[in-house]
Amino acid sequence: MDKISENDISYIVRGAIFKIYNELGPGLLESVYETVLLYELQKQGLNVKRQVSLPVFYEGNKLEIGFRLDLLVNEKVIIEIKSVENLAEVHHKQVITYLKLSNLKLGILVNFNVDNISNGIFRKVNGL
Repeated sequence: MDKISENDISYIVRGAIFKIYNELGPGLLESVYETVLLYELQKQGLNVKRQVSLPVFYEGNKLEIGFRLDLLVNEKVIIEIKSVENLAEVHHKQVITYLKLSNLKLGILVNFNVDNISNGIFRKVNGL
Protein backbone atom coordinates (compact mmCIF):
# COMPACT_ATOMS: atom_id res chain seq x y z
CA MET A 1 0.00 0.00 0.00
CA ASP A 2 3.02 2.30 0.01
CA LYS A 3 2.35 3.22 -3.64
CA ILE A 4 -0.74 5.11 -2.51
CA SER A 5 -0.39 8.85 -3.12
CA GLU A 6 -0.75 11.67 -0.63
CA ASN A 7 -3.97 12.70 -2.36
CA ASP A 8 -5.41 9.19 -2.08
CA ILE A 9 -4.50 9.12 1.61
CA SER A 10 -6.09 12.55 2.06
CA TYR A 11 -9.33 11.29 0.50
CA ILE A 12 -9.46 8.29 2.86
CA VAL A 13 -8.60 10.49 5.87
CA ARG A 14 -11.36 12.98 5.02
CA GLY A 15 -13.88 10.15 4.75
CA ALA A 16 -12.78 8.76 8.11
CA ILE A 17 -12.99 12.21 9.74
CA PHE A 18 -16.56 12.67 8.46
CA LYS A 19 -17.54 9.20 9.70
CA ILE A 20 -16.08 9.81 13.16
CA TYR A 21 -17.62 13.27 13.43
CA ASN A 22 -21.05 11.96 12.43
CA GLU A 23 -20.75 9.14 14.96
CA LEU A 24 -19.23 10.97 17.94
CA GLY A 25 -19.99 14.63 17.32
CA PRO A 26 -17.93 17.63 18.48
CA GLY A 27 -16.50 18.51 21.87
CA LEU A 28 -14.58 15.40 22.97
CA LEU A 29 -10.91 15.36 23.96
CA GLU A 30 -8.31 15.35 21.19
CA SER A 31 -7.01 12.00 22.47
CA VAL A 32 -10.42 10.41 21.80
CA TYR A 33 -10.46 11.56 18.17
CA GLU A 34 -6.82 10.56 17.75
CA THR A 35 -7.49 7.02 19.03
CA VAL A 36 -10.63 6.56 16.93
CA LEU A 37 -9.03 8.00 13.79
CA LEU A 38 -6.03 5.69 14.26
CA TYR A 39 -8.41 2.73 14.52
CA GLU A 40 -10.50 3.81 11.53
CA LEU A 41 -7.49 4.37 9.24
CA GLN A 42 -5.83 1.10 10.25
CA LYS A 43 -9.14 -0.67 9.60
CA GLN A 44 -8.92 0.67 6.03
CA GLY A 45 -5.48 -0.84 5.56
CA LEU A 46 -3.32 2.23 6.09
CA ASN A 47 -0.10 2.15 8.10
CA VAL A 48 -0.69 4.65 10.90
CA LYS A 49 1.67 5.63 13.70
CA ARG A 50 0.62 7.66 16.73
CA GLN A 51 2.58 10.34 18.62
CA VAL A 52 5.63 10.09 16.36
CA SER A 53 8.70 11.93 17.64
CA LEU A 54 9.93 14.63 15.27
CA PRO A 55 13.53 15.68 15.86
CA VAL A 56 14.96 19.01 14.77
CA PHE A 57 18.28 19.12 12.92
CA TYR A 58 20.19 22.27 13.77
CA GLU A 59 23.76 22.96 12.68
CA GLY A 60 24.17 19.27 11.86
CA ASN A 61 22.96 18.11 15.26
CA LYS A 62 19.85 16.05 15.87
CA LEU A 63 17.92 17.63 18.71
CA GLU A 64 15.04 15.84 20.43
CA ILE A 65 12.88 18.83 21.28
CA GLY A 66 9.68 16.99 22.09
CA PHE A 67 7.71 17.66 18.91
CA ARG A 68 5.20 14.87 18.32
CA LEU A 69 3.08 14.21 15.27
CA ASP A 70 -0.43 13.17 16.32
CA LEU A 71 -0.70 10.67 13.46
CA LEU A 72 1.61 9.76 10.59
CA VAL A 73 -0.06 7.87 7.74
CA ASN A 74 1.97 5.60 5.43
CA GLU A 75 5.09 7.67 6.27
CA LYS A 76 3.63 10.36 3.96
CA VAL A 77 0.83 12.37 5.57
CA ILE A 78 0.79 14.15 8.93
CA ILE A 79 -2.52 14.53 10.73
CA GLU A 80 -2.70 17.14 13.48
CA ILE A 81 -5.84 16.84 15.59
CA LYS A 82 -7.44 19.64 17.58
CA SER A 83 -10.65 19.96 19.55
CA VAL A 84 -10.69 23.67 20.32
CA GLU A 85 -13.15 26.57 20.20
CA ASN A 86 -11.16 28.30 17.46
CA LEU A 87 -8.05 27.31 15.56
CA ALA A 88 -5.32 29.92 15.95
CA GLU A 89 -2.90 30.90 13.21
CA VAL A 90 -0.19 29.08 15.20
CA HIS A 91 -2.00 25.76 14.65
CA HIS A 92 -1.78 26.23 10.88
CA LYS A 93 1.88 27.28 11.12
CA GLN A 94 2.64 24.28 13.35
CA VAL A 95 1.58 21.84 10.61
CA ILE A 96 3.61 23.70 7.96
CA THR A 97 6.66 23.61 10.24
CA TYR A 98 6.19 19.88 10.89
CA LEU A 99 6.06 19.30 7.12
CA LYS A 100 9.28 21.25 6.60
CA LEU A 101 11.07 19.49 9.48
CA SER A 102 9.99 16.06 8.26
CA ASN A 103 10.43 16.77 4.52
CA LEU A 104 6.89 15.52 3.95
CA LYS A 105 4.51 17.08 1.45
CA LEU A 106 1.02 16.90 2.98
CA GLY A 107 -0.46 17.62 6.36
CA ILE A 108 -4.07 17.64 7.47
CA LEU A 109 -5.15 19.88 10.33
CA VAL A 110 -8.54 18.93 11.73
CA ASN A 111 -10.55 20.63 14.44
CA PHE A 112 -13.33 18.35 15.63
CA ASN A 113 -14.93 21.04 17.81
CA VAL A 114 -16.96 22.69 15.05
CA ASP A 115 -20.64 22.80 14.04
CA ASN A 116 -19.83 21.60 10.52
CA ILE A 117 -16.83 19.30 10.11
CA SER A 118 -16.33 20.53 6.52
CA ASN A 119 -15.19 23.82 8.07
CA GLY A 120 -12.77 22.02 10.39
CA ILE A 121 -10.50 20.25 7.89
CA PHE A 122 -7.47 22.02 6.38
CA ARG A 123 -4.92 20.65 3.89
CA LYS A 124 -1.42 22.02 4.33
CA VAL A 125 1.12 21.40 1.60
CA ASN A 126 4.89 21.59 1.35
CA GLY A 127 5.71 21.51 -2.36
CA LEU A 128 2.97 19.06 -3.38
